[in-house]
Amino acid sequence: MNSTSIKQLLYDHRSYFATGITKDVSFRREQLAVLRKAITDNEDAIFQALKEDLNKPAFEAYVGESAIVLREIDYALRNLRRWSKPRRVTTPLALFPARCSVHPEPFGVALIIGPWNFPVQLMLDPLAGAMAAGNCAVLKPSITAPHTSHIITKLIRGNFDPAYVSIIEGGAETAQALVAERFDHVFFTGGIASGRLVMAAAAKHLTPVTLELGGKNPCIVDADAPLDVTARRIVFGKFFNAGQSCVAVDYLLVDRRIKQALLSRILKYTVEFYGEDASRSPDYARIVNEPHFDRLLGLLRDGDILIGGGSDRAGRYIAPTVIDGITGGEPIMEDEIFGPLLPVIAYDDLPEALDFVNGRPRPLALYIFSRNEVHQQKVLAGTSSGGGCINDTVVHETVTGLPFGGVGDSGMGKYHGKASFDTFTHERGIVRNGFLVDVFLRYPPYKDHLRWLRKLF
Repeated sequence: MNSTSIKQLLYDHRSYFATGITKDVSFRREQLAVLRKAITDNEDAIFQALKEDLNKPAFEAYVGESAIVLREIDYALRNLRRWSKPRRVTTPLALFPARCSVHPEPFGVALIIGPWNFPVQLMLDPLAGAMAAGNCAVLKPSITAPHTSHIITKLIRGNFDPAYVSIIEGGAETAQALVAERFDHVFFTGGIASGRLVMAAAAKHLTPVTLELGGKNPCIVDADAPLDVTARRIVFGKFFNAGQSCVAVDYLLVDRRIKQALLSRILKYTVEFYGEDASRSPDYARIVNEPHFDRLLGLLRDGDILIGGGSDRAGRYIAPTVIDGITGGEPIMEDEIFGPLLPVIAYDDLPEALDFVNGRPRPLALYIFSRNEVHQQKVLAGTSSGGGCINDTVVHETVTGLPFGGVGDSGMGKYHGKASFDTFTHERGIVRNGFLVDVFLRYPPYKDHLRWLRKLF
């Protein structure tokens, strides 16, 4: 799609928004219900597309994709009328008899750019927030997951007025052409480098952005952590979707005293979950394409492979892999891994682990396994991350009531639940006054008015 076509598309959206129909709460609820029905009606086709793109098991497709979106829609439907109402705030006595209130209103036309790793959830979840807030939206799915991109395109075009919600397929050039235009809000999920480009383009129009990026998510394992449940939750949080998740455990920081015992259990549960040969498992996903496959293989050059290491280029398969002998300066510790490779680093005391985490950009997620509440609090107080879990991994992303987003290099802005509505909403502050009372202290000549105003304020 060229610049002229995009400008025409934006004109159509702005004309539709100008009718005021999207501001009507009943309309928003109706459209959210349409989106919900479209997802449930097309669930089999969505699951099949995810299978073709990522070999994603139906369980992971439901738990990590459609169920999250449906839950977000249901939450918005239950709360939308309350969220959309103006709310009163305290009015200073000096402004008597005025009343102050905050009026939520939509930005206008939002651009939502989604990634390939969870292409349904991370495209339609922000869309639900934009619709709930009363915006029109332009969607740009990732062509890296082409089958899912096509099914989402079919779903959107088959259920919504193209002047209300439209969708454009294409590669990086299409995304660049879109962000070059003046939208009212840009919501981007992807890598840090691309996030910088999106923010730079949006800055030319002073367009607000939400950036959901990633980072190297640490998982700290204290000496007193129960090893079996800890290992199970780490294996789940690392190898779900073959590690291609922005909240996946990126590396382990393990107390040296329990390192070998923990690793033996990680091996045990990796085999228990996926079998001796994970390529035969119906529950293990695949790497999305050959460039990502080659990038991940290049990260296997350092350290000692304790578990896995096998691969099959034709099937885009890389085995669940655990790597020991990592010190922190290797290529695998430079950028987000985004694959089924788990580096392990030992530490001698908790301050050493915290120094290691704080020596790197702030991650999207941080995990700590410990029975010691003092240690838990030290980790929370002594680090910064977008979110995380104590004694678990990745599940915080599924909680509707928890705002989800990054901090620093891992992103800016939040969504999920009420935070999604807020992200796509401008809060307009209004003072409403009457004519019966007019306080003359505000008007010149001021004389001794200042003395009285100090008392009022």
